[in-house]
Amino acid sequence: MIDLFKPYMGDEEIEAISEVLRSGWIGLGPKTAMFEEEFAKYIGVKFAVGVNSATAALDIALKLLRVNFGDEVIVPTITFVSTAHVVAYNLATPIFVDVDEKTMNLSLDDVEKKLSKRTKAIIPVHYSGRPVDIDALKEVVGKISIIEDAAHACGALYKGKHCGALGDMGCFSFHAVKNLAMGDGGAITLNNHDMSERAKRLRWLGIDKTTWDRTDIGRTYWWQYFVDEIGLKCHMNDLIASVGLVQLRKLEDMNQRRREIVKQYDNAFKTIDWIIAPPGDDDEYKSSWHIYWIRVPKRDELTVYLKDAGIITGVHYYPIHLYRCYGNIVSLPVAEKLSKEIVSLPMHPGLTDDDVEKVIQKIIEFGKKKL
Repeated sequence: MIDLFKPYMGDEEIEAISEVLRSGWIGLGPKTAMFEEEFAKYIGVKFAVGVNSATAALDIALKLLRVNFGDEVIVPTITFVSTAHVVAYNLATPIFVDVDEKTMNLSLDDVEKKLSKRTKAIIPVHYSGRPVDIDALKEVVGKISIIEDAAHACGALYKGKHCGALGDMGCFSFHAVKNLAMGDGGAITLNNHDMSERAKRLRWLGIDKTTWDRTDIGRTYWWQYFVDEIGLKCHMNDLIASVGLVQLRKLEDMNQRRREIVKQYDNAFKTIDWIIAPPGDDDEYKSSWHIYWIRVPKRDELTVYLKDAGIITGVHYYPIHLYRCYGNIVSLPVAEKLSKEIVSLPMHPGLTDDDVEKVIQKIIEFGKKKL
């Protein structure tokens, strides 16, 4: 079986978890703080706040901007549902925009059309790991706050700068299938000290002192804490942070392997006229290649054909505005068209060249038989 995604783990991650288990502390503590420091340094920001998912990161980011009832937040319709759900969590209205046909990132033309006096923030998604053109987006939205959804983009670069350091805040996912995998986890990256401190409180029920901090008996009244606002319970813990520290050290090598796989796919597909492949990297855009997608006719038939050959594919994503919970009240024609053509191919560092070649040959075989 050739998996669509697969965590790339080894003995170092096992030893890291074992060390934490032996330490006597597995909750939010020193390993989390260490990961936050190292991750902030890697992204190129002053602060990172570890949470338990990108969903939580996005939710807190909106709370940091005090998004609330009556506000609008612009989101692309092609993304994971949590990008929109967090807007609803905060009683605001998600305003869905169409996507660019070549990159699958949000359409700047549609963003401009959807701006209003109520627009409080925009959440550009670096789809598949390809950076959004943030400079062009900033020209369109002006002073409106930008929260990067960088769930796919750990290690991606835009004009030499890491995704997650391009807007007002960045939100990352460390889910089991992501480039940097912890099993679950997420982070908010930012440069504002006061916001970072508030984010730490919000992830821990609004409490101003963590349980780990309350073990420091060198402090007067070490046991005392205060709660100034109602928060969530979505902090990171030291078990997953220890895995994240190892994965962070491996990230560049793992992403480089992804780029080698992309090259193999690209070389095979560039002469096949019924396949549309994603744009490649260049001096300004360096994708993290979380997803490698192609657009094809008879997409559904292809996915079944590949599954029967032991190859697992995916579809990322069905347009959110078409889900019943969001009312299906707008028409976004590009996204609706692409969602019927797009298929995600196996992409993870554990793939061998032979695995990739099998995927390629089965796709070519499908074309000869079915098209």
